Parts: sequence; structure tokens; C-alpha cells
Amino acid sequence: MGNNHAHSHHETDVTPDISEGGKEHLAKSDALWRLLRPVRIKLLFCAILSALGAAAGFAPYIAVAEIARNMLGSQEVDGNTIWMWVIIGAIGACLRLLLVFASSRLGHYADAELLHDVRVRIVSKLGVLPLGWFRDSGSGAIKKRMTNDLEEMHQLIAHALGELVGAGVAMIVGFTYLLMIDWQMSLITMAVLLVMVVCYRIAMRSVTTHMSRLLAAEGRISAASVEYADGISVVKTFGTGGRIMQRFAAAVKEHTHAMLDWVTETKYSSAASRLFSSEMTVLGVVMIAGLALVAADKLTMANLLPFLIIGVGLPTSIMPAIQGGQGIRKGRVAASNIEELLNRTALMEPDQPKKPVGHKVELDQVSFSYDGVAQAVDEVSAVCNPGTVTALVGPSGAGKTTLASLLPRFYEVTGGSIRIGEVDVRDMSSDRLLSSMSLVFQDVVLLRDTVTENIRIGRPQASEEEVREAAKAAHIHHVIEALPEGYNTVLGSGSGGLSGGEKQRLTIARAILSKAPIVLLDEATASLDPDGETAVQAALAELSAGKTVIVIAHRLHTIRNADQILVLDQGKLAEKGTHNELLARKGLYSRMWAAQQKGESE
Repeated sequence: MGNNHAHSHHETDVTPDISEGGKEHLAKSDALWRLLRPVRIKLLFCAILSALGAAAGFAPYIAVAEIARNMLGSQEVDGNTIWMWVIIGAIGACLRLLLVFASSRLGHYADAELLHDVRVRIVSKLGVLPLGWFRDSGSGAIKKRMTNDLEEMHQLIAHALGELVGAGVAMIVGFTYLLMIDWQMSLITMAVLLVMVVCYRIAMRSVTTHMSRLLAAEGRISAASVEYADGISVVKTFGTGGRIMQRFAAAVKEHTHAMLDWVTETKYSSAASRLFSSEMTVLGVVMIAGLALVAADKLTMANLLPFLIIGVGLPTSIMPAIQGGQGIRKGRVAASNIEELLNRTALMEPDQPKKPVGHKVELDQVSFSYDGVAQAVDEVSAVCNPGTVTALVGPSGAGKTTLASLLPRFYEVTGGSIRIGEVDVRDMSSDRLLSSMSLVFQDVVLLRDTVTENIRIGRPQASEEEVREAAKAAHIHHVIEALPEGYNTVLGSGSGGLSGGEKQRLTIARAILSKAPIVLLDEATASLDPDGETAVQAALAELSAGKTVIVIAHRLHTIRNADQILVLDQGKLAEKGTHNELLARKGLYSRMWAAQQKGESE
């Protein structure tokens, strides 16, 4: 009754939301209270206001009941008493509006404050997690933390807590008033609602098991959806959509079977719960029992009216209480997921960071394994001197990209060490390490921002003139000038109509502006047409001048002039030397060169 206005659109639902979680998550209720600690004072006042609002909200109904009792219970109607109850009802209605409004505002303020803090913490944590965690978790899992779980926290803070408290107080006030009228009718009314609660608990008896199964299937659906969307170009090119859609269909089928099993198990108890929570059911029971007591002279018609006015409306207070309980359950799951992410181990930062002397890169027996079993990189050693170009080549899966990813500590080496300027990269601060490198990857990432901001992301303090000079050095200035708003053009998901080579040159301009002494190029020209490759190669020449350059390439003719070429095969260093030296050895590199030359001639 007291919270009826806020729930007129809700329907009793015995199926909890399955946004995330599992058995282990449901047990971690402490995570919720730890996460709510910064706003607990606001939430306390929100609950108090909600409780007062619920109590005040009963005043109009009690006033109507008392006026009816007064008019039916005595032959002489007391006008003063009638007006007193009219005034009490009006004041209660006004107070309820004000208190509920204040409670809602305070709850939303607390929600905004906490979610801002949590979002900042999540983004900060994502910035220091190793790249391997993103690879293992997938973008679908990260999206659920950033959107679904935070939405559940919003529902909990801004709505569920206040509604649960308000509903609880409304039931207490309602039953207390009815007990003061007639204890027998109060027990009969309460019995109907207790049957509803028992049926609901039976329907929810195996919620943890079913939720775990549903969430596992939902996770696979999300992963397959993201995989399909992210790889749509590959799907269309090679026609692999059927296999991906089969994985999606299998996950949907499992989700359907899990839901069907749950519905089959709970269909009778759920139906009974809905039946006994219906106002019409309560009305029928109250009417039959009340008229029977009236016929037996154990109840007056005047005292039956409060049960028809207030007792019948009590289910509308129980429903918000149940929904609020579900909100807390979902909030616990969401808080557990968020805390699990926030507690992830970040890349270790040295207590006393060291400063490298120079920018010579040394690989000393470097090894790395993704799973702790198979070696993706196996005891690779090499020295890359400043002012030289080192090329990494080898068959697909040889470990080239993995080795390159170890330099900026996207992954931690599992054996050996990598040194820059005689300092182990693990002894350098992440900021110093990354600022010493310009990274140019084949998969270009451009922000939804202006061209200027995309170029100076590595040096936010760079001037407009420095940005333009970097663009000119990367041979992209004339392309930018031709855009609708020049350097102020906002690049969207389509990157403002830029071609693949133009996007590459934009990232090269970004790298040039950073003035980092070490340049790491990953397949920078592998997917470009000849004209685009020529322009990018010219830009790379500007970027690489006088720096320590490490480049990965499949097109061997692009690294013929490299100072040294490291040939990787199954994670091991198979060969090392210059282009001419490696051709003379007639080894793996020579065979790869011959195969490419033959392919180009055909």
C-alpha cells in the first residue's frame, strides 16, 4: 500500500535476474557492503526517509478506514472526528510525497557518487592489468563488468534498498493497525500472505544451481556475439560465419534448456505464489472469513471495512519487499564481480625504479608461456643497438608478436630477462618504460576524438604546431587538411573515411610526436596496397631515424636492409644475421625468401 505508486508497473516475478554470478558469488555478500562503504551514511538517511515516507503513506488509508468505521459504527456522526481524519490523511499524503522524493534524490546522489568512484577505479585497474588478462577474459566479460554489473549496482542503490525498507515498514504499520482492530481477521489476512511467501521460497529453493547454469550459457552467448561482431570482416571474407553461429546457437540452446528446466521445476509453486499474492485472492478470503465472523457476532461490519481497505492492499507492499530482496541478491553478485576485477593482480611496479642508461635493448635467454606448459618464446637472446634496425621474421605462430609484446611488458617473461639501457624492464616504472617506446601495430586503434587529440595522445602537452610537424613527417598532413574540419575532424567508428594506409600514417605521426627512442613496429605494412605501403615506409623512415628499431614483417623485401634479422621458429631463435648472410646459409630464412619471390613472380 505505502509503496504502491512505485510498483504499479511491476509483476511478481519469482525468477531472479541472471545478469552475472554463480555459487561462489552468492556467498561473497561482504563484497557488497565493502563496496557501499563510501556512501553508507547517505544510504542510512535514504532508508530512514523511505521508512518515514512509507509510514506516512498509510495515513490516508487509515483515515478512510476510520471515517468509514465512525460512520457505520455509531448512530451519530462526529463531524470533528471526520475532519480530523481528513486532515490527518491529507497531511500523511503530502508528507509521503515529500519524504519519498527526498529519499529518491538522496539514493540517486549516493548512486552517482559511488558509481563514479567505481568506474574510475575500474578504468584505473584496467590500465595496469597485464594484456594477458584481457586476452583470457575477452571483451564480453569486461563489458559485463562495466555495464551490466554497474547497472545492477544502480538498481540496488537508487531503488532496491529504499523500496525494501519502505515495503517492510509499510507491512509493519499495516499489520499493527489491523491487529488493533481485530486479531482474528489479522491472523487470517496474514495467513494468506504467509502461504504466498512459502510458495515463493519453494520456487526459489534451487536458485543458485539454476542461476549458475544460466550464467554459464549467457557468458557463452555474449562471447560468441562479441566474437562474431569483432571478426565480421573475416567472417564475410572466409565464410566462417556458420561455425561461429553454431557456437552461438549451441549456447542459446543450452540457455533455453536451463530456463526450461527451471520453469518446469517451479511452475506450480510459482503459480501458487502469484495466486496468493493477488489482491482478488486476499479480497475473497477476507470477505468470506469476515462475513462468517459477522454472522457469528464476532465482528462488526464497521471493523470489517479496514481489512477490505488496507488488508487487501498488503500484497502490494510484499511485492516490493521481494523485489528489493532480489535487488540485494543481484547487487551482491555484481559487487562480487566488480571486487574480483578490482582485486586482480596488476603488473608489479618496482619499489625503487631504475633509470636506463641509453636505449640498447638486450634479450637474455627470454622465455614465455601462455599456459605454463608450451613455450611460445623459448630462450631467445639478442642485442638491439641504438641506431640499428632489428627484424623479427618467421612462419605464422613462430612467436614474433609474443616476443615483441614482452618488451613493453604486455606480458611478463616467464624466463630470462629483457634489459633496456642495462636495466631490467621489471625494474623500470611502467610510465618510463612505455614512454621510451613508440608502438605501431597493424591493428590501428583511433579514439573517438579529433585528429589532433589522436596524434598527441602520447604527449598531451604538445602544441598545435608540433602536432602538424609530426603529421608532415608522417606524410599525412595533406590528407588531414582535406578532411571536412581538418585537424578538428572527429574520427568515429569509420575513422572519418581514412584508408588503412592513412590510419597507419596517423599512428606513425603519433609515434613521431612522442619522440620515444625505441620504435616497435608490428606488421605495419602487411595489409596495405603498394601505394599505401610506399607512403607508410617513407613515414617509418622518418620515425626510425637514429633510434632502436624492432620490426615484425611477413614481407621480407621490406627488411632487406635491416642491421640484423632474427628468424624465429616454434618460439626458438633459429637463425640470426643480415639478409645476405642468412641467404648464404640456405636455412629457414632462405627458404622463406625463395617462396615469397616465387609467389610474387607468379
